[in-house]
Amino acid sequence: MDDTRAKAYAVRFDKVLDFIEAHLGETLTVERLSQVANFSRFHFHRQFADYIGISVARYILLLRLRRASHQLVFNQGGKVIDIALEAGFENPESFSRAFRNTFGCSPSDFRRGPDWEDWHTRYRFRLPERKQIVQVEIVEFETTLIAVREHCGPVEKVNDSVALFIAWRMESGLSPKQASRSFGIAYDNPDTAEPALFRFDIGGEVTAEVPPNPQGVVTKTIAGGRCARVRHLGAHQRLGESIYPLYRDWLPQSGEELRDFPLYFHYINLLPDTPEGELVTDIYLPLK
Repeated sequence: MDDTRAKAYAVRFDKVLDFIEAHLGETLTVERLSQVANFSRFHFHRQFADYIGISVARYILLLRLRRASHQLVFNQGGKVIDIALEAGFENPESFSRAFRNTFGCSPSDFRRGPDWEDWHTRYRFRLPERKQIVQVEIVEFETTLIAVREHCGPVEKVNDSVALFIAWRMESGLSPKQASRSFGIAYDNPDTAEPALFRFDIGGEVTAEVPPNPQGVVTKTIAGGRCARVRHLGAHQRLGESIYPLYRDWLPQSGEELRDFPLYFHYINLLPDTPEGELVTDIYLPLK
Protein backbone atom coordinates (compact mmCIF):
# COMPACT_ATOMS: atom_id res chain seq x y z
CA MET A 1 0.00 0.00 0.00
CA ASP A 2 1.53 3.34 -1.03
CA ASP A 3 1.76 6.27 1.40
CA THR A 4 -1.23 8.15 -0.01
CA ARG A 5 -3.52 5.12 0.21
CA ALA A 6 -2.24 4.30 3.70
CA LYS A 7 -3.05 7.82 4.89
CA ALA A 8 -6.54 7.64 3.39
CA TYR A 9 -7.08 4.27 5.09
CA ALA A 10 -5.96 5.73 8.43
CA VAL A 11 -8.35 8.67 8.06
CA ARG A 12 -11.26 6.29 7.62
CA PHE A 13 -10.32 4.39 10.77
CA ASP A 14 -9.86 7.65 12.67
CA LYS A 15 -13.50 8.42 11.87
CA VAL A 16 -14.54 5.08 13.33
CA LEU A 17 -12.51 5.57 16.53
CA ASP A 18 -13.84 9.11 17.00
CA PHE A 19 -17.39 7.89 16.40
CA ILE A 20 -17.05 5.11 18.97
CA GLU A 21 -15.75 7.53 21.62
CA ALA A 22 -18.59 9.97 20.93
CA HIS A 23 -21.38 7.35 21.01
CA LEU A 24 -20.34 4.88 23.72
CA GLY A 25 -23.70 5.06 25.42
CA GLU A 26 -25.53 4.06 22.24
CA THR A 27 -25.93 0.78 20.36
CA LEU A 28 -22.84 0.35 18.18
CA THR A 29 -23.38 -2.32 15.55
CA VAL A 30 -20.86 -3.47 12.98
CA GLU A 31 -23.17 -2.25 10.24
CA ARG A 32 -23.32 1.22 11.75
CA LEU A 33 -19.56 1.47 12.28
CA SER A 34 -18.66 0.12 8.85
CA GLN A 35 -20.90 2.79 7.31
CA VAL A 36 -19.05 5.53 9.20
CA ALA A 37 -15.80 4.61 7.42
CA ASN A 38 -17.41 3.36 4.23
CA PHE A 39 -16.10 -0.18 4.71
CA SER A 40 -17.89 -3.39 3.77
CA ARG A 41 -19.68 -4.80 6.82
CA PHE A 42 -18.64 -8.30 5.73
CA HIS A 43 -14.93 -7.49 6.21
CA PHE A 44 -15.05 -4.82 8.93
CA HIS A 45 -14.39 -7.23 11.82
CA ARG A 46 -11.15 -8.45 10.27
CA GLN A 47 -10.05 -4.98 9.15
CA PHE A 48 -10.58 -3.53 12.62
CA ALA A 49 -8.77 -6.37 14.40
CA ASP A 50 -5.83 -6.18 11.99
CA TYR A 51 -5.57 -2.40 12.40
CA ILE A 52 -6.09 -2.05 16.17
CA GLY A 53 -4.97 -5.46 17.40
CA ILE A 54 -8.23 -6.45 19.13
CA SER A 55 -11.79 -7.05 17.97
CA VAL A 56 -14.19 -4.14 17.62
CA ALA A 57 -16.47 -5.64 20.30
CA ARG A 58 -13.57 -5.90 22.76
CA TYR A 59 -12.43 -2.36 21.98
CA ILE A 60 -15.92 -0.94 22.62
CA LEU A 61 -16.22 -2.95 25.83
CA LEU A 62 -12.88 -1.65 27.14
CA LEU A 63 -13.82 1.96 26.40
CA ARG A 64 -17.16 1.54 28.15
CA LEU A 65 -15.44 0.01 31.16
CA ARG A 66 -12.90 2.84 31.15
CA ARG A 67 -15.69 5.41 31.31
CA ALA A 68 -17.39 3.44 34.09
CA SER A 69 -14.13 3.09 36.05
CA HIS A 70 -13.66 6.86 36.15
CA GLN A 71 -17.25 7.32 37.26
CA LEU A 72 -16.93 4.73 40.02
CA VAL A 73 -13.84 6.31 41.56
CA PHE A 74 -14.26 10.02 40.88
CA ASN A 75 -18.05 10.20 41.30
CA GLN A 76 -18.49 8.41 44.61
CA GLY A 77 -22.12 9.50 44.88
CA GLY A 78 -23.10 7.92 41.58
CA LYS A 79 -25.20 4.75 41.69
CA VAL A 80 -23.70 1.68 40.05
CA ILE A 81 -26.87 1.12 38.02
CA ASP A 82 -26.70 4.66 36.61
CA ILE A 83 -23.00 4.30 35.81
CA ALA A 84 -23.67 1.00 34.02
CA LEU A 85 -26.48 2.38 31.88
CA GLU A 86 -24.61 5.59 31.04
CA ALA A 87 -21.62 3.55 29.86
CA GLY A 88 -23.81 1.60 27.45
CA PHE A 89 -24.53 -1.61 29.37
CA GLU A 90 -28.04 -3.06 29.25
CA ASN A 91 -28.25 -3.74 32.98
CA PRO A 92 -26.11 -3.82 36.17
CA GLU A 93 -25.67 -7.61 35.92
CA SER A 94 -24.02 -7.49 32.49
CA PHE A 95 -21.88 -4.56 33.66
CA SER A 96 -20.72 -6.34 36.82
CA ARG A 97 -19.96 -9.52 34.88
CA ALA A 98 -17.92 -7.67 32.26
CA PHE A 99 -16.11 -5.65 34.92
CA ARG A 100 -15.15 -8.71 36.95
CA ASN A 101 -14.08 -10.69 33.87
CA THR A 102 -11.86 -7.80 32.74
CA PHE A 103 -10.37 -6.49 35.99
CA GLY A 104 -10.80 -9.43 38.37
CA CYS A 105 -12.94 -7.54 40.89
CA SER A 106 -16.44 -6.18 41.25
CA PRO A 107 -17.27 -2.53 40.46
CA SER A 108 -17.85 -1.90 44.18
CA ASP A 109 -14.47 -3.39 45.12
CA PHE A 110 -12.76 -1.25 42.50
CA ARG A 111 -14.52 1.84 43.80
CA ARG A 112 -13.26 1.15 47.34
CA GLY A 113 -9.66 0.42 46.32
CA PRO A 114 -8.74 0.94 42.67
CA ASP A 115 -5.53 -0.70 41.46
CA TRP A 116 -4.80 1.71 38.61
CA GLU A 117 -1.47 0.13 37.74
CA ASP A 118 -3.09 -3.25 37.08
CA TRP A 119 -6.08 -1.52 35.41
CA HIS A 120 -3.78 0.13 32.85
CA THR A 121 -2.47 -3.24 31.65
CA ARG A 122 -5.85 -3.92 30.01
CA TYR A 123 -5.42 -0.88 27.78
CA ARG A 124 -2.12 -1.74 26.14
CA PHE A 125 -3.62 -2.50 22.77
CA ARG A 126 -2.25 -1.12 19.52
CA LEU A 127 -3.77 2.29 18.89
CA PRO A 128 -2.42 4.16 15.86
CA GLU A 129 -1.36 7.75 16.32
CA ARG A 130 -3.86 10.13 14.78
CA LYS A 131 -2.10 12.79 12.76
CA GLN A 132 -3.17 16.16 14.11
CA ILE A 133 -2.82 19.49 12.34
CA VAL A 134 -2.42 21.81 15.31
CA GLN A 135 -3.57 25.42 15.34
CA VAL A 136 -1.06 27.44 17.38
CA GLU A 137 -1.81 30.78 19.04
CA ILE A 138 0.73 33.01 20.79
CA VAL A 139 -0.87 34.24 24.01
CA GLU A 140 0.06 35.97 27.26
CA PHE A 141 -0.63 33.89 30.35
CA GLU A 142 -0.97 35.73 33.64
CA THR A 143 0.93 34.50 36.69
CA THR A 144 -1.45 32.14 38.50
CA LEU A 145 -1.37 30.78 42.04
CA ILE A 146 -2.36 27.11 42.18
CA ALA A 147 -2.73 24.31 44.71
CA VAL A 148 -1.10 21.09 43.54
CA ARG A 149 -0.77 17.45 44.52
CA GLU A 150 2.65 16.41 43.30
CA HIS A 151 2.95 13.01 41.65
CA CYS A 152 6.25 11.15 41.33
CA GLY A 153 6.16 7.60 40.04
CA PRO A 154 4.67 5.51 37.23
CA VAL A 155 2.22 7.34 35.01
CA GLU A 156 -0.22 4.46 35.58
CA LYS A 157 -0.59 5.62 39.20
CA VAL A 158 -1.36 9.28 38.45
CA ASN A 159 -5.03 8.63 39.20
CA ASP A 160 -4.12 7.87 42.83
CA SER A 161 -2.72 11.39 43.09
CA VAL A 162 -5.76 12.76 41.26
CA ALA A 163 -8.01 11.14 43.88
CA LEU A 164 -6.05 12.80 46.68
CA PHE A 165 -6.31 16.19 45.00
CA ILE A 166 -10.07 15.75 44.47
CA ALA A 167 -10.47 14.80 48.15
CA TRP A 168 -8.59 17.94 49.18
CA ARG A 169 -10.61 20.07 46.78
CA MET A 170 -13.90 18.82 48.19
CA GLU A 171 -12.88 19.00 51.86
CA SER A 172 -11.14 22.38 51.79
CA GLY A 173 -13.44 24.27 49.40
CA LEU A 174 -10.42 26.40 48.47
CA SER A 175 -10.41 25.54 44.77
CA PRO A 176 -13.97 24.59 43.81
CA LYS A 177 -14.09 22.69 40.53
CA GLN A 178 -16.94 24.72 39.08
CA ALA A 179 -15.40 28.11 39.87
CA SER A 180 -11.64 27.53 39.63
CA ARG A 181 -9.50 26.53 36.68
CA SER A 182 -7.89 23.07 36.75
CA PHE A 183 -4.31 22.49 35.62
CA GLY A 184 -1.69 19.82 35.06
CA ILE A 185 2.05 20.51 34.92
CA ALA A 186 4.12 17.99 32.96
CA TYR A 187 7.74 18.01 34.14
CA ASP A 188 8.59 14.86 32.19
CA ASN A 189 7.57 13.02 29.04
CA PRO A 190 5.81 9.78 30.09
CA ASP A 191 7.06 8.09 26.90
CA THR A 192 10.73 8.60 27.78
CA ALA A 193 11.00 9.19 31.54
CA GLU A 194 12.09 6.48 33.94
CA PRO A 195 8.73 5.33 35.38
CA ALA A 196 9.79 5.74 39.01
CA LEU A 197 10.96 9.31 38.31
CA PHE A 198 8.03 10.58 36.25
CA ARG A 199 6.76 13.88 37.71
CA PHE A 200 3.38 15.50 37.19
CA ASP A 201 1.41 18.06 39.20
CA ILE A 202 -2.39 17.99 39.46
CA GLY A 203 -3.58 21.48 40.33
CA GLY A 204 -6.37 23.96 40.76
CA GLU A 205 -6.46 27.74 40.92
CA VAL A 206 -6.46 29.34 44.40
CA THR A 207 -6.43 32.88 45.76
CA ALA A 208 -4.15 32.33 48.77
CA GLU A 209 -1.52 30.01 50.18
CA VAL A 210 -2.73 26.49 50.93
CA PRO A 211 -2.65 25.54 54.64
CA PRO A 212 -1.22 22.17 55.72
CA ASN A 213 -3.51 19.28 54.86
CA PRO A 214 -3.56 15.45 55.06
CA GLN A 215 -3.57 15.05 51.25
CA GLY A 216 -0.17 16.75 50.90
CA VAL A 217 -1.45 19.51 48.61
CA VAL A 218 0.96 22.47 48.39
CA THR A 219 1.05 25.92 46.83
CA LYS A 220 2.87 26.63 43.56
CA THR A 221 2.81 29.29 40.87
CA ILE A 222 2.44 29.04 37.12
CA ALA A 223 4.78 31.73 35.87
CA GLY A 224 3.22 34.31 33.60
CA GLY A 225 4.54 35.13 30.14
CA ARG A 226 4.29 34.34 26.46
CA CYS A 227 3.10 30.88 25.49
CA ALA A 228 2.22 28.88 22.41
CA ARG A 229 -1.27 27.51 22.97
CA VAL A 230 -2.89 24.54 21.25
CA ARG A 231 -6.40 23.24 21.92
CA HIS A 232 -6.71 19.45 22.14
CA LEU A 233 -10.08 17.80 21.66
CA GLY A 234 -10.63 14.32 23.07
CA ALA A 235 -9.21 11.89 25.59
CA HIS A 236 -6.30 12.86 27.80
CA GLN A 237 -4.55 9.62 26.78
CA ARG A 238 -4.14 11.15 23.32
CA LEU A 239 -2.67 14.52 24.36
CA GLY A 240 0.62 13.50 22.79
CA GLU A 241 -0.99 13.70 19.36
CA SER A 242 -1.30 17.46 19.86
CA ILE A 243 1.94 17.91 21.81
CA TYR A 244 4.34 16.20 19.41
CA PRO A 245 3.40 18.31 16.35
CA LEU A 246 3.91 21.40 18.52
CA TYR A 247 7.49 20.39 19.31
CA ARG A 248 8.31 18.53 16.09
CA ASP A 249 6.72 20.72 13.42
CA TRP A 250 5.74 24.13 14.73
CA LEU A 251 8.62 25.01 17.08
CA PRO A 252 11.55 24.49 14.63
CA GLN A 253 9.82 26.63 12.00
CA SER A 254 8.58 29.33 14.38
CA GLY A 255 11.89 30.92 15.35
CA GLU A 256 10.72 30.88 18.98
CA GLU A 257 12.82 29.86 21.98
CA LEU A 258 11.48 27.95 24.98
CA ARG A 259 11.28 29.45 28.44
CA ASP A 260 12.56 27.57 31.49
CA PHE A 261 9.15 26.37 32.65
CA PRO A 262 7.44 23.04 31.98
CA LEU A 263 4.66 22.33 29.51
CA TYR A 264 1.29 22.64 31.23
CA PHE A 265 -2.39 21.95 30.61
CA HIS A 266 -5.56 23.87 31.35
CA TYR A 267 -8.43 21.40 31.55
CA ILE A 268 -11.50 23.21 30.22
CA ASN A 269 -13.71 20.33 31.34
CA LEU A 270 -13.04 17.17 33.31
CA LEU A 271 -13.81 13.51 33.82
CA PRO A 272 -16.14 12.09 35.02
CA ASP A 273 -18.56 14.97 34.28
CA THR A 274 -17.59 14.96 30.59
CA PRO A 275 -17.26 11.91 28.30
CA GLU A 276 -13.69 11.34 27.07
CA GLY A 277 -14.58 12.14 23.48
CA GLU A 278 -15.85 15.60 24.50
CA LEU A 279 -12.90 16.65 26.67
CA VAL A 280 -11.27 20.00 25.83
CA THR A 281 -7.72 20.77 26.98
CA ASP A 282 -5.55 23.80 26.26
CA ILE A 283 -1.84 22.95 26.02
CA TYR A 284 0.62 25.74 26.93
CA LEU A 285 4.26 25.75 25.80
CA PRO A 286 6.12 28.59 27.60
CA LEU A 287 8.16 30.88 25.31
CA LYS A 288 10.80 33.53 25.95
